[in-house]
Amino acid sequence: MNQEIIMKKLFSLIAIVALAMPLFSQSLEKSFQIKNKYINIPIDHAQERQRVYFKLDGKVITLNDIRIANQNIDYWVFLDVSNLKGKKLTFNFSKKASGIDKIYQSNKFVGEDKIYNENLRPQVHFSTKRGWTNDPNGMVYYKGEYHLFYQHNPYEIIWGNMTWGHAVSKDLLHWEELPSAILPDTLLGTIFSGSAVIDHKNTSGFKKGKEPPMVAFFTHDMWNKKQQQSIAYSNDRGRTFTVYDKNPVIPAERRFGSGHERDPKFFWYAPGKHWVMILHDALAYSIFNSKNLKDWEYQSSVDAGFWECPELFELAVDGNDKNKKWVMYGVTGTYLIGSFDGKKFLPETEMLRYNADGMTAAQTFNDEPNGRRLQIGWARAQFPDSPFRHTFTFVQEYKLKTTRNGVRLFINPIKEIEKLHKPGKSYSFKNQHIGFEINDELSKIKSPFLHIKAKFEIENAHRFGIDINGYKIAYGVPRNQLVMRRNNGGNSQNSYDTIRPFLPLQNKQLDLEIIVDNTTVEVYANGGILYWFYNNLEGDPDTFQLSLFNNKGELNEYPKTLVKSLEIHELKSIWE
Repeated sequence: MNQEIIMKKLFSLIAIVALAMPLFSQSLEKSFQIKNKYINIPIDHAQERQRVYFKLDGKVITLNDIRIANQNIDYWVFLDVSNLKGKKLTFNFSKKASGIDKIYQSNKFVGEDKIYNENLRPQVHFSTKRGWTNDPNGMVYYKGEYHLFYQHNPYEIIWGNMTWGHAVSKDLLHWEELPSAILPDTLLGTIFSGSAVIDHKNTSGFKKGKEPPMVAFFTHDMWNKKQQQSIAYSNDRGRTFTVYDKNPVIPAERRFGSGHERDPKFFWYAPGKHWVMILHDALAYSIFNSKNLKDWEYQSSVDAGFWECPELFELAVDGNDKNKKWVMYGVTGTYLIGSFDGKKFLPETEMLRYNADGMTAAQTFNDEPNGRRLQIGWARAQFPDSPFRHTFTFVQEYKLKTTRNGVRLFINPIKEIEKLHKPGKSYSFKNQHIGFEINDELSKIKSPFLHIKAKFEIENAHRFGIDINGYKIAYGVPRNQLVMRRNNGGNSQNSYDTIRPFLPLQNKQLDLEIIVDNTTVEVYANGGILYWFYNNLEGDPDTFQLSLFNNKGELNEYPKTLVKSLEIHELKSIWE
């Protein structure tokens, strides 16, 4: 080989190495020998997401796409590593960022001294300390604890990095946030919505020790390429999970020609002595059975136009245990009432709806100890300039009641809300007309945290209602409509419009139950046959105002609306 050929090959090799050097130089690592509770990470939304691999004692355990700050820091997020003490945690970064040097471990996370006291932080509803949240997941009760898992992006306030966050409560009011429960998988993908059960009979064989395993069923989303159903299990009451090594247990089927197969909800069906799972399957809900939680057989589908986050449960009608019906409902609060034999659901009604707006993806608790059917929904609320986004509804109870139009689903806040009433801070009015006298008394109430129960009786007003810090809930008498504004997803007042759900009255009376929390309003109308959640960004909680109003009567008479009863209770913070 002559010298010219040798030199050409040498220069080619040098060029290849030179081109590759930026790649190698950007393969950065930062390691911590864990001795504290948190790893603090600076975030800048102007930066592009970079993929970060997490290694524990040399083994890759998860990956996330994170906007590591450069010069500017919008806010800090944290990784709870309290259960990793003594281990070595390594971050592998895909590109340089000056914020990498600022990542540090500490026994406090940045902003911890102000946590739950931030300007817009909900005080009556659970919200995560940092990051984005959406669907409630894995809701189950076991030995004195209600478990709320939820869709969580721990690393920014925009959707992504879907992980199961985790919180527990002993009373459904006060919540303790725990470390992330189930993390994205480097091969199968991120962790989408699902549910959890206590496998009391150890049908899965996952039990280790004396207590039955908690088994979580969720969707592995392979970055929008494929959705498959997987399981993980815990033998320490949900504090740590082991991902099943033979996942997925239900591979992608595309049964109806769509890749949308997700959000499994499952439960034990005692009459058949087997497990039932209902799965969002394109525009249908598909039903599966299993004896052991690992091997599942398709049974049937209900093609009714539902979308995502399915639920299926049984309720007594009017509290009569000898007359029960099954309810199937979907992500937006639409539902069917019918019968179920463990394999097939037969609807007996047309598609109905109780949720007017604002709540999405609600899920009910498995194994609620008092036989109640309780749920929590995702409340899409914005909190501008805050390091967290969205909250959850107050815990609600479902009941089936007979109406003149047939059996309907009713929803109300749980009775435990009364435990949040502040002593000596309750106000009561009876048989007064809307006008100056009652509004003068209401003007003295300055707390933005309230539980309100109101009963109005129509006399001659065409429109009446309640104004909660600039947010008006009105009833239009001529058309039997509730009238209220709703959010369209933005942070400005230009991102609102008006909805007018039909709500006929009985005996000319309107009942409202309302929970007011900082910048949110939850409303239950006429016993809970209609519900909505509103994110009130128009009013300032520091200058809170409350009043009643009514508009012109017939023939321009002075409008009259009777307040038959009005109870207002100031609420304590759930973080106290």
